[in-house]
Amino acid sequence: MITAPRRWLLLATVLCGLAPLAPPAAEAQPAPQRVLRVAPHADLKTLDPVFASIVITRMHGLMIYETLFAWDSKLQPHPQMVDRFSTAEDGLSWQFHLRPGLKFHDGQKVRSQDVIASLRRWMARDTVGGKVAEYAAGMEAVDEDSFVIRLKRPMSMLPFALGSAVGQIPVIMRESDANTDPMRPVTEAVGSGPFRFNRAEWRSGARVVYDRNPDYVPRDEPADGLAGGRVVKLDRVEWIIMPDPATAAAALQSGEIDIWEQPSQDLVPVIGRSREVKVERFASLANQVMLRPNHLHPPFNDPRARLALAYATDQGDFLAAGYGDEQWWKRCESYFVCGGPNGTEAGTSAYAKPDLETARRLLAESGYKGERLVLNSTYDIAPIGRMAEVAAESLKKIGFNIDLQFADWGTVTTRQQNRGTVAEGGWNLFVTTASGATMQSPVTNIGTNMACGGKSWAGWPCDEEAERLRGAVVDAPDDAARQQATEALHRRLAEVQPYRVLGQYDQPYARRANVSGMLQAPVMLFWNLEKP
Repeated sequence: MITAPRRWLLLATVLCGLAPLAPPAAEAQPAPQRVLRVAPHADLKTLDPVFASIVITRMHGLMIYETLFAWDSKLQPHPQMVDRFSTAEDGLSWQFHLRPGLKFHDGQKVRSQDVIASLRRWMARDTVGGKVAEYAAGMEAVDEDSFVIRLKRPMSMLPFALGSAVGQIPVIMRESDANTDPMRPVTEAVGSGPFRFNRAEWRSGARVVYDRNPDYVPRDEPADGLAGGRVVKLDRVEWIIMPDPATAAAALQSGEIDIWEQPSQDLVPVIGRSREVKVERFASLANQVMLRPNHLHPPFNDPRARLALAYATDQGDFLAAGYGDEQWWKRCESYFVCGGPNGTEAGTSAYAKPDLETARRLLAESGYKGERLVLNSTYDIAPIGRMAEVAAESLKKIGFNIDLQFADWGTVTTRQQNRGTVAEGGWNLFVTTASGATMQSPVTNIGTNMACGGKSWAGWPCDEEAERLRGAVVDAPDDAARQQATEALHRRLAEVQPYRVLGQYDQPYARRANVSGMLQAPVMLFWNLEKP
């Protein structure tokens, strides 16, 4: 948590223009003409966007790889690597043809065999891919440029799934890379996208470099979100790793970096005063905040204890602590994000305001006897740490015995995978956030996947009725039927509470005024950007 003295120290540092960016002279390189320097929210550790679902790896993946389809700014799918496609009358066979000019960065042509191997790997890793795998009867190459996906039953959402920009994304790799063990990350970084990863200049903890791919042939359509022509107007993009917010703010104000991807909320008012800096939103949907319980162990294996979380918590308390000024956040009880195409709040009206008496009653009915519960969190991401403190205080009011434990973010995310009890190093609760693009659809929302057998995301909820209703959304033949199915699913989720929705917030980004062309998308994109 950033204390008041620490906050004022950061502000003073920025206002005084301290903390200049000075890379070691030994690493100095002759700079290309048009270079965009960006302070990203995290360092890049994993290169494989099919293995890891973290945002920084997804950003990296979208720099160097492409997908068959791509979502526009309204999250609608459009052909990307695909030139044309057709569907059989019964909906059980889809044929796709790749667009001409697709080449990997090593010069190899992109073939149907690369696509099929890549999709199989994705289906083994991702929530959306797993749903496609349930429907898929087989895939086969017609020739090097065409392939067929055969289905067991119709899936009208297949293009949406193949364009997924959330979770582990379905990027197309070389067949040799895609055929490796899906449980191990690919360490090569050879795609066919608009940028090339410059491994020689990669410095872990300091810098990640991407060069324009001179062989890339963009689509003809105008850029819209991830869809359309990915026209690169820069020679190079450099991610400069700056974990200290005062350093990043000073570097932005002095022009030593061009973009700060996720500025500290404390410093937004300060950097926004400069005529040379613009603070804006780039995501098309707000992000979601959640309190995630572990469904494997008492008390949260009982839905009454999970309902107690909903009755005990006030979204405003969390969001104000995490994100300050209300211009950046709003209350919302929808699992699928207010303002999105599926943003229903059906069945949640009882949770709009805390009801501590009902919360205490439900907690007692669940059989909870005051056992110690571990709420695992971090201050590495300051809003999450502050909201964890609010969670601990809120839950203590109704009788939960909360042990709030802080660690670095890497330790927290590693511990989240532990399915054991607290005595075995496990956990009971954590606060986290997820992008609106991830949470806006029943197909992509990782938190509402309640597939039994431990197949769901950390917390491992299991509810066969919710999964039946989620399947009905995928099976829906048209948008009207899909809306109806989504509302029925949402009512069930409100009853069983896979997690407590804590509202939503907008994450601003900051840029120098001379940078233009930012696209609305689930993650920050670097094609279409211009810098004189």
